[in-house]
Amino acid sequence: MDKKRVVIALGHRALGNTLPEQKEATRKTAQIIARLVKEGAEVVISHSNAPQVGMIHTAMNEFGKYHPDYTYAPMSVCSAMSQGYIGYDLQNGIRSALMKEGIYKPVCTILTQVTVDPYDEAFAEPVKVIGRILNEQEAAEEEEKGNYVVKVGEGFRRIVAAPKPQYVVEIDAVKALLDAGQVVIACGGGGIPVLEQGTELKGASAVIEKDLTSGKLAQLLDADELMILTSVEKVAVGYHTQNEKVLDTITVEEAKNYMEQGQFEQNTMLPKMQASVEFVEGKEGRKAVITSIDKAVEGYLGKTGTVIVK
Repeated sequence: MDKKRVVIALGHRALGNTLPEQKEATRKTAQIIARLVKEGAEVVISHSNAPQVGMIHTAMNEFGKYHPDYTYAPMSVCSAMSQGYIGYDLQNGIRSALMKEGIYKPVCTILTQVTVDPYDEAFAEPVKVIGRILNEQEAAEEEEKGNYVVKVGEGFRRIVAAPKPQYVVEIDAVKALLDAGQVVIACGGGGIPVLEQGTELKGASAVIEKDLTSGKLAQLLDADELMILTSVEKVAVGYHTQNEKVLDTITVEEAKNYMEQGQFEQNTMLPKMQASVEFVEGKEGRKAVITSIDKAVEGYLGKTGTVIVK
């Protein structure tokens, strides 16, 4: 059986929100991943972490509020915690699902750092909402610490920047484990955002868009395919209008034209299309597939999904 190197980007539906939801969701997701491995996929998994990192950020900062001897947890630390917490459930679930398929293959999670540009314009225009609703005093305290807040209804929420990923620091470790036949979970939540300062890596107060990092990971691994799993079986243009059109196989140029027309929502489908285009146009023979988690195997086999080719 020919092996195909595939980077699979798991969305929110594959993970759930709470601890019990995540346990159940990752169990179901693991069964799908095991089927993909059985079909010949050499798998690297990335995943979202929005509810999880928000929960961790809130919990750590609430703890710090009532325990003065502890400092507040920076976003980079919360991101690292979410990678470990989600990876724990995923790798155990996938290991079990593989064994039930008669496949004995190690599964591991790598705490993954991703460099960002300190001069990225995103730092001046934060957009990612995190944490719980704050009152006016708490919002003022956040601003005193140099953080950004935005008014939401009668309260406030903290917002952080979403810079573009530049490089995956642990890429050599991912490659080594993948070459050794392991299933690798990496770049969770878009990776831990870090800034290069000489020989040091300093955590950035930011959240990286996980689809863009998944595309960068696929490029660096020279993957054959990028598979982005989301809530819809196929991407549509003219969404929720009488001119709605479902996309089957499209070229990079067609995808670019649709993006220029503003056909994709800024914080949902657009980054998925951007990641797909950047990956596919980097080398001949690559393809990207966007489909739903429950149609992942069919998408891998070319039976459904929106496919982007060069």
